[in-house]
Amino acid sequence: MCVAGIYAYIYASHDERERTLNRKTIVEVKNLCKSYDKLEAVKSISFDVYEGEIFGLLGPNGAGKTTTLEILETLRPKSSGSVWIDGISLDENPNAIKRRIGVQLQESGYYPNLTLVEVCRLLAGLYQSDADPLALLKRVDLVDKAHVRVDKLSGGQKQRFSIATTLIHKPRVVFLDEPTVGLDPQARRNAWELIRTIRAEGATVVMTTHYLDEAELLCDRVGIIDEGKIIALDAPHTLIDHLLAGGFRREKPVREATLEDVFLHFTGKELREDA
Repeated sequence: MCVAGIYAYIYASHDERERTLNRKTIVEVKNLCKSYDKLEAVKSISFDVYEGEIFGLLGPNGAGKTTTLEILETLRPKSSGSVWIDGISLDENPNAIKRRIGVQLQESGYYPNLTLVEVCRLLAGLYQSDADPLALLKRVDLVDKAHVRVDKLSGGQKQRFSIATTLIHKPRVVFLDEPTVGLDPQARRNAWELIRTIRAEGATVVMTTHYLDEAELLCDRVGIIDEGKIIALDAPHTLIDHLLAGGFRREKPVREATLEDVFLHFTGKELREDA
């Protein structure tokens, strides 16, 4: 085990270690490295993701989290180390892994002149899936946009559609890279419910986010990456408890509600679409 992995294990609580002993690992990363010439973007990191959980990779810009995610998604080659997804080695059978994962595409990943139904049918054909495009769009409240071109969607609609397309072939693991960036509070809360639904229906979710309140509410466990190393890994509440036990106190006490809660109280939680 690498030094960062040892630190992460020590940082994990006894209860958390006991809980994870009997859980099935669906993503296994061992001593993963990625270098660009002399730059080490990922420095021998190791972690597991358990079946049926929402796992968050957190870190500042340039920490290595997106590079790590792209390696797991088979979109970027690794320099060394091992990755297994659903028991399949990335080195031995990357194509089999691709059939078991769903990857959230950004807007540039689509043909902008195609309608939402046409994109769904195209992706279903690539995956040899019998997914019903309208049923898929209904899940993300986009049935009324079924025959609208992708480039005509609002920002929130594009984000919801990008999440929906990860589900076309019923993947075992869904990767989401900052799935709520740029969304208004209503759309953000709606995306949270969609992510919880994806997990409830049997998929494992691995996500990155810069919104730490989002990670705290959604993720069963998080790994914090900085300078290419995992420096902490545990359940959000356990990491918070460790910090408090070390004497940390906020200068201003946290209230039981946030300004976002106030905003939603007055404006409602229903999705709003751009005019």
